[in-house]
Amino acid sequence: MEIKLFPRVEDINYEEIKGSNAIVIDILRATSVIVTAMENGAEKVIPVLSIDEAFDIKSKNSSVILGGERKGLKIEGFDMGNSPQEYAREQVEGKTIVITTSNGTRAIRGSMEAKNIFIGSMLNGKAVALDAAALDSIDKEADISIVCAGTLGKFSLDDFLCAGYIIDEILKLKEYKLNDISFLAHYTYMNNKDNLHDFIKNVYHYRYLCSIGHKSNADYCFNRGITDVVPKFKNETITL
Repeated sequence: MEIKLFPRVEDINYEEIKGSNAIVIDILRATSVIVTAMENGAEKVIPVLSIDEAFDIKSKNSSVILGGERKGLKIEGFDMGNSPQEYAREQVEGKTIVITTSNGTRAIRGSMEAKNIFIGSMLNGKAVALDAAALDSIDKEADISIVCAGTLGKFSLDDFLCAGYIIDEILKLKEYKLNDISFLAHYTYMNNKDNLHDFIKNVYHYRYLCSIGHKSNADYCFNRGITDVVPKFKNETITL
C-alpha cells in the first residue's frame, strides 16, 4: 500500500489514480469552503468547471446557491464568493450549492478515475485520514492518492502542507509506503507543524489572499482537525 501525491492538477496520472482512494485538497479555499458548507447543513455541492455551467444550472433551479471565485474574487452575479465564513448555517442549511473555482473544482473533476473521492482540508484532516484508511480495511490493495489543486498550474505550498498533515494522520493509523513527493510533504509538515501560522506567511497564495482582504478566512483554513465532516464526490455531486 502506498500514498501517492500529485502536487498540481496537471500532475494527475490517470493510470496511477485509477482504483485508489483519492483525497482532493485545495485548502485556499475551495475544499475548505465545501467542508464548511457541509458541516453547516448544506444538502449537496455540485462542482462545475465553468461560470456558464453554473448559471445554466441556476436557470433551471432558482433555489440553488452559486458560489465561487476567479482570481480569489467573487464572480459577478454569484450569491457567494470562496470564503468559508460566508457559508454559515443560516445561509446554506438544506441548500444545494453549485461551486466553480480557479483550481479546486478542476482537481475534483480530475480525480474521477479514483474508486472513492474525499474532500480534504486542514479543517477535516484527521477525519478524512480516518475514512481513507478505513476503506483500505475493505480493499487491502487500495493505495491512497492525494491530489493537490495548485494555483493556476503552479505548485502551491499551502496544499502541500495540508497533504503533509493528512499523511501524518494516516500514518498514525496504518503503515503505508510513501513515494518521494509524499515523503517530502510529510517531512515539510513535520518540521513546521509547531509554528504553522508563522510558516504560512511564506506562502504566495496566502499572501495574495491577504492582499485582497481575505486574511481572516485564509487564517481560518489552517485550523487543524476542527470537524469530523468528510464530504465525498460521486455521480457529479458532493454529499456526506
